Amino acid sequence: MNSLAPNWLTEPAELNSFDHTLWPKSMHRDAEGHTFIGGVPVGELAQKYGTPLYVLDKDEFFDRAKAVISAFDAATKKHGTSAKIYYAGKALLTSEVVRWVDQLGLYLDTSSAGELAVALAGGISPTRLGLHGNNKSHSEIGKAVTSGLGVIVIDSEIEVERIASAAGAQDIIQPVRLRVNSGVHAHTHEYLATAREDQKFGIAIQDVPELVAKIRSLKHLHFIGLHSHIGSQIFAVEGFVEAARRLVQLHAELLKFGPVPELNLGGGFGVKYTKADQPMTIESMATAIVDAVAVKCAELGIDIPVLAFEPGRVIAGPAGITLYNVGTTKDVAVGDAAEIRKYVSIDGGMSDNARPALYSADYSVALVSRSAETGPALVRVVGKHCESGDIVVKDAYLPEDVSPNDLLAIATTGAYCFSLASNYNYLARPAVVAVSNGQADLLVRAETETDLLSRDAKVNK
Repeated sequence: MNSLAPNWLTEPAELNSFDHTLWPKSMHRDAEGHTFIGGVPVGELAQKYGTPLYVLDKDEFFDRAKAVISAFDAATKKHGTSAKIYYAGKALLTSEVVRWVDQLGLYLDTSSAGELAVALAGGISPTRLGLHGNNKSHSEIGKAVTSGLGVIVIDSEIEVERIASAAGAQDIIQPVRLRVNSGVHAHTHEYLATAREDQKFGIAIQDVPELVAKIRSLKHLHFIGLHSHIGSQIFAVEGFVEAARRLVQLHAELLKFGPVPELNLGGGFGVKYTKADQPMTIESMATAIVDAVAVKCAELGIDIPVLAFEPGRVIAGPAGITLYNVGTTKDVAVGDAAEIRKYVSIDGGMSDNARPALYSADYSVALVSRSAETGPALVRVVGKHCESGDIVVKDAYLPEDVSPNDLLAIATTGAYCFSLASNYNYLARPAVVAVSNGQADLLVRAETETDLLSRDAKVNK
C-alpha cells in the first residue's frame, strides 16, 4: 500500500472489471481486453470522434430517470397525492437530451435564455418548462412569458414586477413559484450550499407571506407554490426533511389566504463518484422526504399538495463517462520516504471537467484500451492546462505500465462536465456521443480551432 494514498482508497485486487455501482451497467471488457459501452467499443468511439470525448449511455439515462419517476410516484401515491419531476437541465442539456426528457414524460428546468432556447429547440411543450435564476433579465423573462412557459421561479422582489409587467404587456397570466431560503444547510461543499441565509438565492422565510400577498394582488401572476433547494450532491436525507417541514409550515400559513396547489422541494440528490461514496438510494430518499411532508401536513390539518422535485445529476451523472488519450507519464518521488506517485497526463483536463478544480471533486478512472497486465500503481491523472491545479483524478490506481496512447475512461461524468466546459488555453470542447444497442449517435460535434477563431473579430482583418 502506497503511503501517499488517502485512507478511503484501497488497492484493487484486480484492474480489469467494472464496478457497476460506479460505471454504466453496459460497461464490460471482452476476452481480448476491449471495453464496450452501450454495445460499442470505446476504441472505435475514440477513433471516430476523437478525445477527449463525452459518452452518454442512453439506456442508463432512461433507466435512472424511470427509477426516479417510480420512486416519487410510489412515495406520493401512498399518501394520496402525486409528484411532478423536473429534469434539471443545468446538469446536461442538448436538444436530443430534451427529446429524451420529453419521451420520459418529465418536466424540464432551465436557468437561462440559452437553456430555454435549447429546450424549445428539442420540441418539448413550453408548458412543461420552468425558468430559474437569481438575476433573470428583462429579455429572459420576456422570452419565457412569450413562449408560454409553465412556471417562472421568482427569486427576488424585483422579479415580481418584472414578470408581472412582461405578462401584462401580453395580457397573459403567468404561473410563478417563489423560491424560499429555508435556512437549512445540507452537508455538502461550501460552494454547493444554496439555502443558507447569507447567500444569493431565495427569499427569507419571514419575508415570504408579504411577498406572496403582493404576487396574488397582481392579476397577471398566478401563484402556484413555494420552491426550496438546499444544495447539491447530498447523501443524507435529514436536510431535505427539515427543509420540507419548514416549507410545509409556511405553505399552511399561505393556505389561509388562497390556494397553494404545489410544493417544490428541489433536487440535489447525490451520486457515487468513488467507491468511498455511499449515497442513499433514490427510493429511500423519496420515501423519507414524502413521509415527512405527510406527517407535517397531518399535524397541521392540511391536505398534502402536489410535490415537485428537480433531479439532474442523479439521472445524467452515472450515465456518462469521458474518454481520454494518455500523452505522457512521469514517476515522482514524494517526501522523505521517496514514495512514488505516477503522474498520468491526458489530452483534456479542467476545460472539459472543471469540478475537481471548483469543488475538489473526486473521480474514478480505468484503463479501457486493453487489459491490465501488471499490478496497480498509485496515480494522479492530470490535464494539459497551464495550471498546477489541473487535476482530473487526484488519487487512483491504474496498471503500473500505463503508457502513452493508452485510452482512459473517467466514470460519472454525465453531469456538469459538458455543462461547465470552457475553452481555457484555447482548447476546443469535446463532442458528446450517445450509445445504445451497439450504435453511436453524435449529439454535439466537437469544436475545432476554426470554431474558436470564428469569434475573433480581428482574424484575417
